[in-house]
Amino acid sequence: MTEFPAYQLDTPIETNLTGFDLINTSMLNKGTAFTDDERDRFRLHGLLPPHIGTLDVQVARRLKVLRAFNTDFERYAFLRDLQDTNETLFYALLVRNLAELLPLVYTPTVGEGCQRFSEIWRKPRGLFLSYPNRQRIREILADPRFDRVRVIVVSDGERILGLGDQGAGGMGIPIGKLSLYTGCAGIHPELTLPILLDVGTNNQERLADPIYIGWQHERVTGQDYDDFVEEFISAVTERWPNVLLQWEDFAGSNASRMLGRYRDRLCTFNDDIQGTAAVATASLLAAINVTGVKLTDQRIAILGAGSAGCGIASLLLQAMLDAGASEAQARQCFFLVDRNGLLVEGMPDITTAQAPFLQRREAVTPWVLESPSEISLLDIMRNAKPTVLVGVSGQRGAFTETVIRTMAEHAERPVIFPLSNPTSRSEATPEHLLAWTNGRALIGTGSPFEPVAWDGKMIPINQTNNSYIFPGVGLGVLAAGARRVTDAMFMVAGKAVAAMSPTVNDKNGRLLPPVAQLREVSIAVAKVVARQAQADGVADPCDEATLSERIRALFWEPHYQPYKIREKT
Repeated sequence: MTEFPAYQLDTPIETNLTGFDLINTSMLNKGTAFTDDERDRFRLHGLLPPHIGTLDVQVARRLKVLRAFNTDFERYAFLRDLQDTNETLFYALLVRNLAELLPLVYTPTVGEGCQRFSEIWRKPRGLFLSYPNRQRIREILADPRFDRVRVIVVSDGERILGLGDQGAGGMGIPIGKLSLYTGCAGIHPELTLPILLDVGTNNQERLADPIYIGWQHERVTGQDYDDFVEEFISAVTERWPNVLLQWEDFAGSNASRMLGRYRDRLCTFNDDIQGTAAVATASLLAAINVTGVKLTDQRIAILGAGSAGCGIASLLLQAMLDAGASEAQARQCFFLVDRNGLLVEGMPDITTAQAPFLQRREAVTPWVLESPSEISLLDIMRNAKPTVLVGVSGQRGAFTETVIRTMAEHAERPVIFPLSNPTSRSEATPEHLLAWTNGRALIGTGSPFEPVAWDGKMIPINQTNNSYIFPGVGLGVLAAGARRVTDAMFMVAGKAVAAMSPTVNDKNGRLLPPVAQLREVSIAVAKVVARQAQADGVADPCDEATLSERIRALFWEPHYQPYKIREKT
């Protein structure tokens, strides 16, 4: 039977830690907020200044310090240190300032955080499972402090955002993602575990860096790599049979392979594939409230036909089928562009994920092309006349002025989503997109951008970020006690986010709810995901009241609880 503990109750926490050991346990440290009585009982006098503070005062103090730094990387490093020092304070700061801190805790700043991870690493957080220690994985996971783990985010650091192989520095991604599980969906930090599978790196800059903290060896590949992952998964399922495991920032080929191999062995999903697809679907459904163009009438171009691009296409295809399109009709509405141009029947090296979206050769034969050797994104704009353009290529500036102006000639309100992260890899800037479409583009970006001045108004830019999806999916999975994660869960998650779009009532509104409302969004997503888990037969049925109570019980609000000395037995 799954336990659903209520973390927000003020039940005293029992501990046998005292003095320096207590203060240096990040989940128990209160800093200056330890009461006089607690300072007496836990031998804290002298280790703390005499001032008795409150969490509110501490949040205000840390926020003042945070805002005084000159760069976002300094702010990122400060927040990482705070998380490792006082987790309750860190999450209180995050929850109360989500819109301001989300870009610092995760994209875009986490990209530089991963690149410079070795510079700022100070205290253990999560687990580095290195290839030389492959025989010790079970021993490492067996530590009693991990007994309560319910959610794992794992990366091998090979494809960090659009920045490529960062090796052990990729640990910044699992840490950041799990921070959002807590900050956005209230999942208690003690239930989460970030893991980095360190199988080496092919990043020569990292290998040559004397302060690099990872295994300084070329990346392990092939059967040796697969065997290492298998050892990891086997150990995880033995240790935590009901864990939710999220794959993050694996290289495209490994990402889809690992998801396919393990999705029926444990409760698992890949956020780059499925989470990105769900938030893109949510954003497009919201945009339809503005454009009035039915989903089944959309023509969708996707630049980047890797795991993320194919994941987006697959979920949008299913959404079209749900809306009444035939499969044959729906497939022809997609134009996926890879490094060799538009994917067309007969091309070599087509992956299983790409195969459903190949354009028929006879359909493109009449097209007028720039070059006969490949069909470019501009060719697609001129001939297919897409209404939607999605970028998951990691190629800065790939949405050129000519491409966008050509699209705008045929689409009254072009829907354009440059989703690549971090900001430095975005396919276009919102400022350019508005200028090139005469202010008509509906824009969603993977990383946050400042509002853009246009025609005397400030146009807010929608952050089409996975944080709208995965925290709520995780909360729903845990609340339902789901045994597997299904594709249908991501469909209902995307539709739930779209239903909360301001465009439902205001065509001039944002496509997605404000980032400050992400905790409300996560609860809404959790409810539909949990119900879908039951409908899909991967969770035991329960009534709405029970489900709501489970979600409430799992939803932790950062606050200080009273402590008492654990009695010796």
